[in-house]
Amino acid sequence: LFPYTTLFRSSKSVITSQLNRSFGVKLGGFINVVTALFLLLILLNLIGLIPYVFGATTHLAVRFSLGLPLWLSLIISGAIFNPSSAAASLLPGGAPAALNPFLVLVETVRLCVRPITLSIRLVANMRAGHIVLGLIGTYLRSGFFIYPTAAIALLIFVQTFYFMFEIGVALIQAYIFSLLVTLYSDDHPH
Repeated sequence: LFPYTTLFRSSKSVITSQLNRSFGVKLGGFINVVTALFLLLILLNLIGLIPYVFGATTHLAVRFSLGLPLWLSLIISGAIFNPSSAAASLLPGGAPAALNPFLVLVETVRLCVRPITLSIRLVANMRAGHIVLGLIGTYLRSGFFIYPTAAIALLIFVQTFYFMFEIGVALIQAYIFSLLVTLYSDDHPH
């Protein structure tokens, strides 16, 4: 039980320091939700690195189903909490009156595209790493029959190094996903 509480506390301190720089700290319980999301994404990303295991976070539907509800809850909560401020955020200050309808449309599209871009960005990064790992592994397997022992040792070193690199990428992608969800909380009217 001790390692799990230490893991949760250290993850929560990372997320808390992240949220303290945004307005999400004023949303009650938001720290716990983002911390749970962060830990879930770390777990799913690392499980996806195990050979012959389904990497759930490399699929757009999984990432989209994680990002959309959080983004939507921030939008709906902001519209309920302070509807005039939520509507005013669709129009940048100091804009010419003739451009107001166009600017509201552009801001609405920008707001609605956020969960899609969040999901695509992270899926592309994770999937690219998995493809490179697979290519190195395929090259290594075929190299056992073609290359001398020194080349095989080099390929094993490259495979090991890249796998450790992918572990770092998995951790960073979980952090980026939770960071972007936190940054989306800045648009929440307070």
